[in-house]
Amino acid sequence: MKRRTFLTTSAAALGGAAASAELSAPLYAKGKRRLKMVTTWPKRFPGLGTRAEQLAEDIETATDGRIKIKVYAANELVPALGVFDAVSAGKADIYHGADYYWQGKHQAFAFFAAVPFGLNAMEMSQWINFGGGQELWDELAGGFNLKSLICCTTGVQMGGWYKKEINSLADFKGLRIRIPGLGGEVLKRLGATPVTKAGGEIFLALSQGNIDASEWVGPWNDMAFGFQNITKHYYTSAFHEPGPAIAAGFNLEVWNSFSKADQALISAIAGDNYQKSLAEYNARNAQSMQVLVEKHGVELKTFSEEIMLALIKTSDEVMQELAQTDDMTRHIYNSYMDTRRAAMAWSKVADEPYLISRRLYENFGKRL
Repeated sequence: MKRRTFLTTSAAALGGAAASAELSAPLYAKGKRRLKMVTTWPKRFPGLGTRAEQLAEDIETATDGRIKIKVYAANELVPALGVFDAVSAGKADIYHGADYYWQGKHQAFAFFAAVPFGLNAMEMSQWINFGGGQELWDELAGGFNLKSLICCTTGVQMGGWYKKEINSLADFKGLRIRIPGLGGEVLKRLGATPVTKAGGEIFLALSQGNIDASEWVGPWNDMAFGFQNITKHYYTSAFHEPGPAIAAGFNLEVWNSFSKADQALISAIAGDNYQKSLAEYNARNAQSMQVLVEKHGVELKTFSEEIMLALIKTSDEVMQELAQTDDMTRHIYNSYMDTRRAAMAWSKVADEPYLISRRLYENFGKRL
């Protein structure tokens, strides 16, 4: 389907009273739905924030304006990490964010975003759509009055920015690194000190020496934050987020109020946005990586085999401990890991040999 182009205007800043007025049930007007989407991203944040707006626009276009969604950036209507509760309680209709933010609600939510050495972006889609992941997600999220769909991904992320080189496991001892969630727990067990910082706080903390290293996303988003102006040591391939999925979480009552046709349409649009976001991140990251290296003198580095082996063994310990928390988590863990094993077996004979052979002759396809 073709997208329509809509002109938008900037709204005035929301005051407390205005925000309270916005937190109400879905609006109906002449057969049209007016819904509110709250996000965990800054306004117009490249990729993640703009994809939330694209999802809303695509739903409006596909329904010929019957369903119109107003998107609120983090802290415009509710705090960034308050979107789950707002949608669960019916104060907003949809959230756009990564479900590992909700591990405090239930630890199994991490599987529907990213876990250390887990599924990449395409494998995540494989699990959700063909490995029973969506059904398990429905069961987990349904307990919080939510229906969630994957709608965005950054693809594989980077290992982070470090003020000093990481040459051995000893270099992690006492390292203050901004890294959230399960990845932080892994590094903690290797001697690092994980620190939680919101995205907008990272640059200042790194530049002032309050932290020694930080992961964020990848070249596109990282360059926009200016990390290349602080340090040149940029490590590739984030073990902790190999392909994080971003969720569109609908209030379950709102979701059930849609017709079956609209549910199918919205699900298809979310899936389309997931694929397009991966393509966009691959394109933007490739462009930005070249700029970082050629213009800013950034040095791309990889962790040694010794370090990667320690990371994956420690990650396995963390994941197995997590899986034994309760029956729901164990069931989701087993399903997720079944897909991981199947995906690894296939990629070993398909993607990996091809990618290795493709690098044998790098002059192939030179520009004419």
